[in-house]
Amino acid sequence: MLSAGFDAHACVERARHGDETAARLLVERLTPLVLKIVRAHLPQRTSEEDLLQTILMKVFAKLDQYSGAVPLEHWVSRVAVNTCINALHHERIRPELRWADLTEEQEQVVRQLAGSEEELPASHQIAARELVEKLLERLEPRDRMLITLLHLEGRSLDELRQITGWNTTRIKVRAFRARQRMKKHLATLLQESKHEQT
Repeated sequence: MLSAGFDAHACVERARHGDETAARLLVERLTPLVLKIVRAHLPQRTSEEDLLQTILMKVFAKLDQYSGAVPLEHWVSRVAVNTCINALHHERIRPELRWADLTEEQEQVVRQLAGSEEELPASHQIAARELVEKLLERLEPRDRMLITLLHLEGRSLDELRQITGWNTTRIKVRAFRARQRMKKHLATLLQESKHEQT
């Protein structure tokens, strides 16, 4: 959120007319928001700083398109999310996650999931998080972004509508299908785990 007392509309207007002080102020105010989005959705082979700069350049290149109908942070979030999705599209995404792709700790998590209904011990939480990230990497970029925003960041449907521009039904359907694909990849790993143990 931009700080209270900051007149985003006036600052945007001044930046549109070449006011460098206003442009610097916008960069200063928007960088934490954009950086948070970049860190949550950074493709593996992309530099955080490069993606941040790309998004800020796009924001300034499209500043004339900002109508003021929505809060500035919502408009910037949408530019940032779409830029991250495009960067993810350029990354090669392998369609399946294989047993050989896992670290030893992640293998232990899968073995425990395959052999027990109990919750994972605290010692496996980091490996479990990494396993979730590997499963997310197997999703289409837009679905990966949606699941991250909805389930890992806890964003509301209202926020997701603002960020993505999608309606509630589309968000719910895409999220459901993405979760099903993640379950399918996990089921494949669980099956491989059982074969490894026999």
